[in-house]
Amino acid sequence: MANNNASNLWKKEDWLAVWIGFIVIAVACIAVLTGSFDFSAAKFGTWHWWENVEEKKSLAAQFNGEFWVKLLRTFLVTGILFGIGIKLQGEKIGKFIPAFVVLFLICIVVRMISAEYTLKMYLEWAFWALLIGLLISNTVGTPDWLKPAIRTEFYIKTGLVIMGFSVLFSNIAKFGLYGLGIAWIVTPIVIIFMWWLGTKVLKIDNKPLVITLASATSVCGTSAAIATGAAAKAKKEDLSLAISISIIFTILMMVFEPMIIRACGMNQLMGGALIGGTVDSTGAVVLAGNALGEEAEQAAVLVKSIQNILIGFIAFFVAIFFATKVDKTSDSKVGAGEIWTRFPKFIIGFFVASLVASFIIQPMGGDVKAINGVLDQYKNWAFVLAFTSIGLDTNFKSLFKQMQGGKVLWLYIIGQVFNILLTLFAVWFLLSGVVFDVPVLDMFK
Repeated sequence: MANNNASNLWKKEDWLAVWIGFIVIAVACIAVLTGSFDFSAAKFGTWHWWENVEEKKSLAAQFNGEFWVKLLRTFLVTGILFGIGIKLQGEKIGKFIPAFVVLFLICIVVRMISAEYTLKMYLEWAFWALLIGLLISNTVGTPDWLKPAIRTEFYIKTGLVIMGFSVLFSNIAKFGLYGLGIAWIVTPIVIIFMWWLGTKVLKIDNKPLVITLASATSVCGTSAAIATGAAAKAKKEDLSLAISISIIFTILMMVFEPMIIRACGMNQLMGGALIGGTVDSTGAVVLAGNALGEEAEQAAVLVKSIQNILIGFIAFFVAIFFATKVDKTSDSKVGAGEIWTRFPKFIIGFFVASLVASFIIQPMGGDVKAINGVLDQYKNWAFVLAFTSIGLDTNFKSLFKQMQGGKVLWLYIIGQVFNILLTLFAVWFLLSGVVFDVPVLDMFK
C-alpha cells in the first residue's frame, strides 16, 4: 500500500498538477522576492487594429524582442513541465511534443484575438478559446496527431493550483461581515436551490452538469465551473456547455445590470455589491461596477474576491457529496479511504497555495501583488490550453444533446433570477442602513 501511495504521488494526474503548480509558484516567488531573474510569461497588451487609437498599441508594435523572449519562456516552461507530467504518467513524450507545439500556436492566436480592444471589452479569452477550438473540431476536424496534447483536465487542475496563490484570506477583513453575508450566505443557498431545481423539478439526469452550472451561476462562472466540474467528474461536454451558457449571460448582465441599477436609483455601494454577487466573471464585475462609479467598482470587486475564496471549499464539499451520495451504489460502502481516492487532489494544492500566500508570504512583507502578476499569466496560459482543448474535443451535436430539451437553459435562467433576488435582499439587509450601519468609504481605499 505504501509503495502504491508513493507511486500515486508521481504518476497520477491530480498530484502531478499539484507539483507543477507548486514549481511555478516557487520559481515566481524566488524571481520576484530576490529580483535576480525574470520569470514573467508572455501577455498581449490591449491593441487596436489602428495604431494610436485611444492610446492603444497596434498589434505589430507588441512583437518586439522582449515579447519574443517571454513567449519562448512561456512555451518552454509549460511544454517542459507538462511534458514531464505526461512522461511520468507513462505516455509517449514523442507524440506529445509536436502536438503541444501546434496547440500552443493555436493558443497564441486565441490570446492575440482576445486582447483586441473592442473584443476584450465584451468577451473574455475563455469565449475565444472555446470558439476557435469548436470551429476547428466542427469544420476540418481535430486530427489524431493533435490529440496527445489535448489534456483538458491536466491543464485545468494545474491552473487552479496556481490560482490558489491569488485567493487571499485577508480580503475577508476588507469588507468584514458585509461581504461575508452577501458572498458566503447567498452562494450555498443558490447552489442547493439549483441542485434541487435541476434534479427534482426539471429532472435532469446529468447530475455533474447540474452542480457545475449551479456553481458557475452562484460563484464566479468559469473558475467555479472548472473546479466543481473536476470535483464532480463532469465530462468535457458538460463543462463546455456550462461555461458557454455562463459566458453568454455574463455579457448580457454586464451590459444591462448597471443600467437597471441606475434606473432604480440604487446607490453605488449597494449597486456594486449586487453586481459583485451576481455577475459571474470577475473581469465582467470590474467593467459593470466601473459603469456605476468608483465606489461601486471597489465594492463589486471586494464582494467577488470574497466570493472567489469559496471556490476551493465548494469543490471540496462537492467531491465528498458525489463520492458518498451521488456516485455511491446501493451495495457499496464508502469509507474514508474511498473518499480520499476519489477526492481531487488539486483542491489540496489550491488551499496550500492560498495559505502560503495569506499566512507566510504576505505577513513576511513579500510583494504578493507582484508575484500574482507573474503567476496570473501562467494561470491564464494553462486555462487557455484547457479551453482550447475543450473546443477541439467537442462537437456541436453533443452540446445540443446536453441541453435536454432546453431544461439546462431553464435551470440557469431560473437559478440566476433566484440568485439576483436573494443577493438583492442580502444587499438591502446589510447595506441599506435600515438594519446595520452603512460601511464608510474609507474601507475601500
